Amino acid sequence: MTPNATTRDGGAPAQTPGGALAPPRTGPGTRLPRASGGLVGAVAAEWTKLWSVRSASLCLLAGLVITGVFTFYYASIARINDHPVQPVGNAAATSAVVSQFVVVIMATVAVTSEYTTGTVRPSLLWVPRRHRVQAAKALVTAAVAFLGGTGYAVVGSAVAWGAFDGRAAFDAGTALGQALAFGLYQALVAVLTVGVAFATRHPAGALSILTTLLWALPSVLLGLGSETLATVNDALPYAAGDHFMRVGADAPYSSASSVLIVAAWAAAAHAAGLYVLRRRDA
Repeated sequence: MTPNATTRDGGAPAQTPGGALAPPRTGPGTRLPRASGGLVGAVAAEWTKLWSVRSASLCLLAGLVITGVFTFYYASIARINDHPVQPVGNAAATSAVVSQFVVVIMATVAVTSEYTTGTVRPSLLWVPRRHRVQAAKALVTAAVAFLGGTGYAVVGSAVAWGAFDGRAAFDAGTALGQALAFGLYQALVAVLTVGVAFATRHPAGALSILTTLLWALPSVLLGLGSETLATVNDALPYAAGDHFMRVGADAPYSSASSVLIVAAWAAAAHAAGLYVLRRRDA
């Protein structure tokens, strides 16, 4: 057997005349290499891929700046207009209407960049169980979004405290709960985005759907001023998230129900993305 030959058991891949690696030959009785690492290995690979490009760091930095600016503006308006005293964490919670799109962009790029560059093929070759690839991306982006979102809430509350100038109240337990709720919402948005991105496979398509779902549609429903449409809006992801992130808001259901609504949207998107991933070739 020559050094460049491919073994029958799916061993080292052969080399082409130009020196490039060729895929292992398959045929009757051929055994392909068994993928190793399982979900843990897939998560480790996705973590490395996410931080191998600058987009994730830039998105997180942009989210921090956006949160700081928005919370300062929100608190300043509350002070100027002499709004009732409210928990300082409400300023950070309200900034999610903008900062959530930082997570949307980060998670969209994490998925669609592989389709754009063609690297999704080797990803699926080395992790042939497609549900594992999607789950790994969802877990990694959700973890980053949770940590980033919690940090945004802490920084946003600190910025808003000075701008409120006495129009806000601080309670350590309430502030911590709101920070964790903010992080949880951003994590669920990341899972929702990964599902939509796998379903569309294109950044423009994914961003169009998510912008409509998370911002444009709620704005239209609330802008029309109908109670029926407001009820519909309460079943959308951002409205439900706002209900469990903000304290003192008039919510038509409990915080637990709000979390379940956002989680249901994320699960539905994840299922749709997995369906497309399994049914269509890379």
